[in-house]
Amino acid sequence: MKKEKKKADCPNPLACPVAVAVDAIGGKWKGIIFYHLISGPCRFNELRRIMPEITQRVLTLQLRELERDGIINRKIYHEIPPKVEYSLTPFGETLKPIVNLLRDWGDTYKEELLSNRVSYDKEV
Repeated sequence: MKKEKKKADCPNPLACPVAVAVDAIGGKWKGIIFYHLISGPCRFNELRRIMPEITQRVLTLQLRELERDGIINRKIYHEIPPKVEYSLTPFGETLKPIVNLLRDWGDTYKEELLSNRVSYDKEV
């Protein structure tokens, strides 16, 4: 029988498997960037159009972090003007089921979540 891990078993945040997974795609933008790359490669400006609220600097930083972790690939086409495309790596593809489950959960519980927030904010 497999022993269930407890909080005490994860003194270092990166020793905790959930922390590792959340670090890989957590934050405001990484998961959203990843979600849009599931459908295929995107160029930088395509991602900016899809997510107009993100700044160029933040998008660049998030893409670099995803690339550093081996989740996405950055391909430079040597042409004028230079073309850069971002796509999922085979390692990044392993996260697809997780992100798709998050999407499904969001579709199912969006209204309830928003309603709970409104109720809570009225009480506070």
